[in-house]
Amino acid sequence: MENRSAVTEFILLGIPHTEGLEPALFVLFLPFYACTLLGNASILTAVLSSTRLHTPMYFFLGNLSVFDMSFSSVTCPKMLLYLVGLSPLISYQDCVSQLFFFHFLGSIECFLYTVMAYDRFTAVCYPLRYTVIMNPRICVALAVGTWLLGCVHSGILTWLTFTLPYCGPNEVDHFFCDIPALLPLACADTSLAQRVSFTNVGLISLVCFLLILVSYMRISISILRIPSTEGRRRAFSTCSAHLIAILCAYGPIITVYLQPTPNPMLGTVVQILMNLVGPMLNPLIYTLRNKEVKSALKKILHWTNHIPEI
Repeated sequence: MENRSAVTEFILLGIPHTEGLEPALFVLFLPFYACTLLGNASILTAVLSSTRLHTPMYFFLGNLSVFDMSFSSVTCPKMLLYLVGLSPLISYQDCVSQLFFFHFLGSIECFLYTVMAYDRFTAVCYPLRYTVIMNPRICVALAVGTWLLGCVHSGILTWLTFTLPYCGPNEVDHFFCDIPALLPLACADTSLAQRVSFTNVGLISLVCFLLILVSYMRISISILRIPSTEGRRRAFSTCSAHLIAILCAYGPIITVYLQPTPNPMLGTVVQILMNLVGPMLNPLIYTLRNKEVKSALKKILHWTNHIPEI
């Protein structure tokens, strides 16, 4: 990517209307970020260590944990450093990287939720053919496909955003480099980038969300046909956890990127929820409502407590 801009660095203005509250926000946000890393690392460890969790559903859950940790780490460390009084400057190259990986990992998460909904649809609606349909080769292909789609999606957005000239000012009215905050600083017509951003982020997310809803409507119909009350309860318990996580992920995305005229304050609040709260909630949602994951975590804790001292 050719840097045709006179701007060599940007100033992140941070969270709007919070002047003087930076230490309090740091104390508030740091535990969220720590819980995100610890919770998702625990889920990933449980999936890798327990042979009972070597199934398609937990394979995708392990992938989700990796993406949640990575997604939060794109923006949160820089924000936390800014809150403790370190420099809010970010170089042009780091800004490019931050925007690329934010949309790369965020889009992978959206596609991954769609794949997970398909996995649950297959498990509930075609239980006898489930192991054939969702065989290891198909699972790996779906996971790799989410990576490739995410790379294409993010590459297009990053290229369109940073082929624009940035001649100044260089103050980004946000706590990280994102498209709605950067485009007003461009010294050229941004209509194409805005249209592609609206289509490539908002509408694609909306389509994925609608596909997920259709899948869960079919799942609900199939669950209601299960004769066993215990079977219906277990199926609803598993699927409701997935649906809660999906609503927490897609709600902020659609709110931010489908606004005709972005509201900076609303966008910042939603982005904080998406970067800090959502990735932290996923381990809680999947762990507290899942006996297999809780059992695997208990075994890990039991094993670590009985490691003989040297």
